[in-house]
Amino acid sequence: MRSGATTSKKLIAVIVLLCALTLALAYFNKARCAGSPYYDNGRSIIFDQKKDSNVCYSDIQFLWLGRDIDKHVFPYVDGGINGNGDLVGGSVEYPVLSGALMWIGAIGAHTDAQFLFDSALLLAPFALLTAWMLGRMAGRAALLWAIGSPLVLYAFHNWELPVVLTAVAAIYLVTMVQRIPLRTRAIGAAVLLGIGFCLKLYPGAFVVPLAAFVLTGGIGGRELPSTVKGRYDIRGAIAVAVAAVVTVVAINVPFAVAGFTGWRASFTFQQNREADITTNSIWYWGLRPMFGPDPASEAAFQHAVSIASPVLVLASFALAVWLGWRKFGTTGSYPWVAVSGAMLCGFLLFHKVHSPQYTLWLVPFLVLLIVSWPAIFGYLLADAAIGIGVFLYFHALSSGGPADWQENVVQFGVWGRAVLLVFFFFAFLRAGQKSAVKSTEPATLPGALVQSGSTA
Repeated sequence: MRSGATTSKKLIAVIVLLCALTLALAYFNKARCAGSPYYDNGRSIIFDQKKDSNVCYSDIQFLWLGRDIDKHVFPYVDGGINGNGDLVGGSVEYPVLSGALMWIGAIGAHTDAQFLFDSALLLAPFALLTAWMLGRMAGRAALLWAIGSPLVLYAFHNWELPVVLTAVAAIYLVTMVQRIPLRTRAIGAAVLLGIGFCLKLYPGAFVVPLAAFVLTGGIGGRELPSTVKGRYDIRGAIAVAVAAVVTVVAINVPFAVAGFTGWRASFTFQQNREADITTNSIWYWGLRPMFGPDPASEAAFQHAVSIASPVLVLASFALAVWLGWRKFGTTGSYPWVAVSGAMLCGFLLFHKVHSPQYTLWLVPFLVLLIVSWPAIFGYLLADAAIGIGVFLYFHALSSGGPADWQENVVQFGVWGRAVLLVFFFFAFLRAGQKSAVKSTEPATLPGALVQSGSTA
């Protein structure tokens, strides 16, 4: 027993160390486009010249300009959105906690290179803690996070690492901290998911399956409070939902009070964003060719997407929750982690924007749930086709030369991801879940634990 525990600790230490090395590689990959000489505004000249051809673009470096980050303006308070749809005065297009992180990363920076470096130092601990938790929950399977291509490509592409941490931490709290009652664990997890919503929105969706898990009493209904009379913990489920809502409101209200126009501008910007060549979505590559090239057809296309996208996202959420409920009817346990993963697949598939770095959102579910490794590697290949190919495509278009093979690479990535997201949607919901903790405890951990052979 002692030997197994020691081995487990060594394995987790190796996973975290390898993650640190991957983060260093990820930083140097982006830093190829940063450094002197600079323009007067602190922008690296090489960034403008080589960001696409060298595939070293990052939103972090790009947004040094245009959001008053370079002027160290606190976000949202004095901001807004102008008649052209451009954010001004410190407003950024992300929820408030991401905006705050952007501001913190820029405090000591006077160039985009320093902003990139400081932001990398700020974000790296989130990735390392995520690696530690995934290692504890999934053993060797956590290497997919620690040394996988998504972390190299996207760790410092945008501000995704904190939001991934909140989602993983919520799962960790519910599945690993068994000594605390389920209702209490779930309320804490709901707070974490609420924080995640204030970073990049998507973890907020996971509150619904978490509430269903609490409603049904956890694994096999064995964690229903003694005060509950009947089969369902209705009060616990409501408490989970309320905890998430209160967290979101508590975080957003100060920003809304201090500068409502600037706070609201971030939502308006995302609502107005169009499905264009920069969004990497099935809508642009699949639906857009069905419309004509004239402005009226473009307007009709965007209107169609503005309706179809949210409807299909919500429909996928409802389907995932319902299929999870059916599985509860046969197994006695509501698979909230699997349902959360399926909901994320629906969002990634149908949302009008599918930025490359969103793959970081999906990787923890690929780690925690038993799914086909060939499918995982296929997804990473398609993802790399987008993460690399789209910038080569942009470079070819801006150069005025032929861009046929670059477009084919992008299309492979778009449709490869789409097909595999459909596969993962259902594969997640079928995935088994077994425990790697002591056999006397409820089996609550995701199925990749069996795959990994961890004894953590």
